[in-house]
Amino acid sequence: MGYKVAVVGATGNVGREMLAILDERKFPADEVVALASRRSVGVEVSYGDKTLKCKALEHYDFSDVDICLMSAGGEVSKEWSPKIGAQGAVVIDNSSAWRMDPDVPLIVPEVNAAAAAGFTKKNIIANPNCSTAQLVVALKPLHDHAKIKRVVVSTYQSVSGAGKDAMDELFSQTKAVYTNDELVNKKFPKRIAFNLIPQIDVFMEDGFTKEEWKMMAETKKILDPKIKLTATCVRVPVFVSHSEAVNIEFENPITADEAREILRKAPGCLVIDKHEPGGYVTPYEAAGEDATYISRIREDATVENGLVLWCVSDNLRKGAALNAIQIAEALINRKLITAKKQAA
Repeated sequence: MGYKVAVVGATGNVGREMLAILDERKFPADEVVALASRRSVGVEVSYGDKTLKCKALEHYDFSDVDICLMSAGGEVSKEWSPKIGAQGAVVIDNSSAWRMDPDVPLIVPEVNAAAAAGFTKKNIIANPNCSTAQLVVALKPLHDHAKIKRVVVSTYQSVSGAGKDAMDELFSQTKAVYTNDELVNKKFPKRIAFNLIPQIDVFMEDGFTKEEWKMMAETKKILDPKIKLTATCVRVPVFVSHSEAVNIEFENPITADEAREILRKAPGCLVIDKHEPGGYVTPYEAAGEDATYISRIREDATVENGLVLWCVSDNLRKGAALNAIQIAEALINRKLITAKKQAA
């Protein structure tokens, strides 16, 4: 007997990706339900070769749902995740609402799958921020080998991280540049077409943005609270995939060659690192792929035991939908949940 899975926010970028990945990975689901807000009731979404009609979240009975993949934003999750969890479904939430809750595990399966067992306190598991997810996949095997002290990361984040409206804005502004029309900023504080914006999320009192704070706090929770991390997060005119330039300082010696070998064997990582034009991965090539791609691995002579690398991943997949489904798979593989129908 398979599982019953509900996808909340099924009409959004990540919700649609979740449905596609459930089918791609042959997830053991007997039934998949698409849920959204009342205004999206009846909207059709694809699940493999099937078409699902969205039902209203507000009126849905979760008592026979095993896993709820939540991708409807923080406010919706704050209200609904505890209610859904109370009905016995395990909520895997993609928003930032529960990530720093001490009773909610924050999981990247390649990094800390064992911590998923802590979900029973609230029946909620948090998915990390998209830029954090790919970063810790790359850092974990290196940390295990040489122990990371400090990380300086600069991100180059695609507009899909800000939703469908942001993608539409990049498209319409790019078109406007070529047709000499007015460029309208709605989603971003400045134009994004042919430009960079060094602000993602709101500013905090210390001058960092909330996106930068998320990377700092989440890396500590997932990987190691002793790691010092500072981030500069930048929105770039790319539709899909986030890129990161990562400078790492270790406690113990590690060479670039050692790092390459370690990362080649690490789960979720794919090393493409040739010292020649084009011998690295760009966001365009990572789009639609599951791996975290790592390139430009080199030693940093300005610090003792330092490395620099380039890291690229599809933010809608590993940064969101894929990671959530990998968490669900980990729950099943580790026998942390059983299907309700089967149990009955």
